[in-house]
Amino acid sequence: MKSDPVLDLRHIAIIMDGNGRWARKRGLPRIKGHNAAERSIHDAVEVCGEIGVEYLTLFAFSTENWSRPKAEVSFIMKLLSRFIKGNVDELHRKNVKIRTTGRLSDIPSGPRKDLESAMERTSGNTGLNLILALSYGGRAELRDAFAGIASAIVSGAFQADDISEEMISSHLYNPDVPDPEVVIRTSGEQRLSNFLLWQSAYSELVFTPVLWPDFHAEQLRECLDEYRSRKRRFGGVE
Repeated sequence: MKSDPVLDLRHIAIIMDGNGRWARKRGLPRIKGHNAAERSIHDAVEVCGEIGVEYLTLFAFSTENWSRPKAEVSFIMKLLSRFIKGNVDELHRKNVKIRTTGRLSDIPSGPRKDLESAMERTSGNTGLNLILALSYGGRAELRDAFAGIASAIVSGAFQADDISEEMISSHLYNPDVPDPEVVIRTSGEQRLSNFLLWQSAYSELVFTPVLWPDFHAEQLRECLDEYRSRKRRFGGVE
């Protein structure tokens, strides 16, 4: 699949933030905000499919999120299972390949099996790669990459002097996935929160005050218009 020639986009990454605040503004429990977020995921997938984006990474659950109240974490894990089982048929029809990034072994067995089943079912699809970042942290990913490199050095596969940026990239969770051209964060917060730290070194960052449950196709297109207005120089000059 070729990316949009105007946007020059292969990979969009989104920090889906603001579910709790969306619920609080309406006097609802936080979990209602997580429930309301599903439509926004559908809209993001739809827009990415329309413009030919190859990869969409959604920051669904971080390594730090395990510290949230147990009831909320349990609900999110159940919601993950429900989302996968309720949408895998449609995503498969749309030629979407479901993937993950993060420490999937941390995910409880139930939702993990649902994810693995969905990934296997859609593994042959050639359209959008929908990557769910689960139990994901940028520092954890780098730690795991460095541990893999260190093991290879100890085994004598190569020397420390052989380490390069390309080697580090090849030991990340999904080495075949290109760096995101743009990272979008909803809810008004302006930080990466440990998301794709290595990969986003030269990504354009777009922040929007819109809370994730209210972030639909129109809002995503506005963020992509903002991206379109940027000049990407990668440390050089025009």
